[in-house]
Formats: sequence, C-alpha cells, structure tokens
Amino acid sequence: MTRSPLPVCGPEGPLRATTPERVPAPVRAVLFDFGGTLFQVGTYADRIRTVLRQPVGEREMDRLLDGLETGLTDPQVVEAQRGRDVSSRAHRHAFTTWYASVPELAPHADALYAQLRAPEHWVPYADTGSTLARLTGGGIALGVVSDVGWDLRATFAHHGLDQHISSWVHSYAHDTEKPDPVLFGHACRELGVSPAETLMVGDHPAKDGGAAGAGLRAYVLPAGAAPGAHRGLDAVLRLAGVSSGA
Repeated sequence: MTRSPLPVCGPEGPLRATTPERVPAPVRAVLFDFGGTLFQVGTYADRIRTVLRQPVGEREMDRLLDGLETGLTDPQVVEAQRGRDVSSRAHRHAFTTWYASVPELAPHADALYAQLRAPEHWVPYADTGSTLARLTGGGIALGVVSDVGWDLRATFAHHGLDQHISSWVHSYAHDTEKPDPVLFGHACRELGVSPAETLMVGDHPAKDGGAAGAGLRAYVLPAGAAPGAHRGLDAVLRLAGVSSGA
C-alpha cells in the first residue's frame, strides 16, 4: 500500500505517531494564486460600460449587476461552472453562460470574456510588485498556480512582473483544478524544491488552502480586495523570512 507523505488522521489525530522536525524547513519557494491574490480584474461596472459603448446610469448599472448576481444561482449557470477550469473551452463556456444570463449583456458575452483574458483589464494590487521583488531579491523562487482558462504570462509581462516568476502552472493545461496535488507538485518540481519548503498563497480556503494536503504550507488571504488596493502581502515576506525593508 502506497502511503501519503502526510500522516493519516482519524477524528482525534494521527493514526501513527510521528516525530516532527524540531525546526520547520525554511521556505525556499512561494507559489501564488493569480486573481484575488496578486491581481484583480477591473470592476464589472467599468467593463460593462466599455462593451455597451453608451452611458449607463447608476440605477441601470445596479439593475445589471443585480442580474449578474441573480445569475449566479441560475441552474444553467451553476451547471456551466462544473469543471470550469479544466480546459479553455470549459472556462469560456462557464463565463459566457453567466454573462448571457442577463438579457442586455447576452449579445456582449464574448466581448466581456475577451476582456477577462486581456492583460490591460487586470490590475496588480498595490503591494504585488514590491512583494515579488523582495522575495526574489531574498533568494526565494516564485511560481504561479492558478485555476484559469488561458496563459497568464502575457498579463504579468504587460505589467512588468513576469521576470519574477520561474514556474507557471495553469489548471487548463493539466486537465485538473486546485487542490489537486498534481498542480502543486508540478510547480515544486519545476522550482527544484520539496513541498515542505514551499508556501502557497491564495484567497480560496479550499483550493489554495488545500495545498496543505500536498505537504505545502498555505496562507489564505481574505477575499474581496478592490482592484489596486493594498493586499497585505507583507505577511508573505514574514512567512518566507524575508525582510520587508521597512
């Protein structure tokens, strides 16, 4: 029987006694999620106004946004989200189905999806660039592990941040989604580090926090930060043992 590198736990604790290392392995690599962690896409209101190409008042915009919110519970939209990030086709279908759940936006579903893939529509958080620079300057290897339907390198390059990243793991290219250990393991191998030496940073408790199930450490940020806001990534510097420079 092949055993997991992690102890098997019952309801009360590990089934087999283990002797933990006296000192945890130092962090040699950090893996980052993309959207909601390092970048955020422009506001839906701005994106909608762009595709409609006409003035949209606040009351009308609220109605459109309410429609998108309601669409999240539409059975057809919910079904389209299953396996959304395992292929580019599934990703496009999931998002365009959701956009099209609002009648006024249905003719513009493809344009809204094109925005989602466009580098200029993504905004780095205020502390993204400085955090990546300090980590790489401190000798920490960096990777991106993202549930996504397209290659993110162009977005990082557009904002001058691609030089910090040495491993790119996109879910659609591996036919699976986080927290599948395959994705985290692939990034660790590309960076030449063990899972025990690696920290995963994201904003989704199950997907990004699930890296712990693959033997990594995980740090989960609270969701909902606005585009361009300060994300609180200085905590990652502390976890990685890198000086904040303050």
